[in-house]
Amino acid sequence: MSHRKTLVIAAIFAALAVSALPALAAPPQAAAAAAGPLIAQGDALYVNRADYATAKEARRKYEEALAAGEDPYEANWKLSRICYWIGDHTGAKDLKKTILLAGVEYAKKAIEINPNKPDGHFWLGVNYGVYGEAKGVLKSLALVKPIKAAMNRVLELDPAYDRGGADRVLGRVYHELPGFAGGSEKTSLEHLLKAVQYGPRVGLNLLYLADTYTSLDRIADARKTLESILALEPLPDLIPETAEEQQQARERLAKKPFKTK
Repeated sequence: MSHRKTLVIAAIFAALAVSALPALAAPPQAAAAAAGPLIAQGDALYVNRADYATAKEARRKYEEALAAGEDPYEANWKLSRICYWIGDHTGAKDLKKTILLAGVEYAKKAIEINPNKPDGHFWLGVNYGVYGEAKGVLKSLALVKPIKAAMNRVLELDPAYDRGGADRVLGRVYHELPGFAGGSEKTSLEHLLKAVQYGPRVGLNLLYLADTYTSLDRIADARKTLESILALEPLPDLIPETAEEQQQARERLAKKPFKTK
C-alpha cells in the first residue's frame, strides 16, 4: 500500500473516531453569550444578589432580555429565580407575595416553552413554597399539591438539580405540614438525607435536616448538623446563601434545646 493511501485511510479513521465522540458542553461563558448579552448582564448582576438593589437590577436585565427577544426559556426561568430571591428578602408582606406570584408566572412560561427541563418546574415549586410561607401554612394547603407535583417532575428529569433541590423542598414540605394534612417527619428525613447526598455543602440542605432532627428529638444529630453548617467553606455560587444559613445555624444553637446552661 502506498504512503499516500495509508494517509488517506488514517484520515478517514480519525474522522470516524471524532464523529463518534460525544459533543463537548460549551463553557459557561459561551453558554451565556449564546443566551444573549442582556441575559449575560443579568447573570453577572445575580452573582452580587446579596445587595438588594443589585438583585432588582438583575431582574430588570432579564426583563429587558425577554422584551428584546433573547432566549425566552433562559430569561423566564432566571426571572423566576431572581423573583424568589427578591421576594424572600422583601419585608413588606403584600409586596413579597406580589413578587413571588410574578416568579410563579415566569416559571410557568418556562415550563410551557420546555417542559422537559427541570429549571421551570423547580422554581415554580420554590416560589409557590415561599408564597405559601408568606400566607401561612394553613392558608396555603391548596399549594401543597402543585409544589409536590413540580418537585416530583424535577426528580424525574434531574434528581441532582440544584444539588438536591427537589428533595430539599419536599423534605421541608413534609416537615412544615401538620399531620392531618399529610405532614411526616419520617418522610421529611428521607428526602433531606437524599438532598444532603447531592449537596453536602449546601447550607439549606443541612439547616432543614437539623430542623427535622430536632422535631424527631434527635438533638445530638441536630446539633452536629448545625455545627457542620458553621464549618462550611461556601461554594462559589452560594456565598450569600451560605452566609445567611450560617447565621441561622448560630441562632438555632443559641436557643433551646441546644443552649447550654
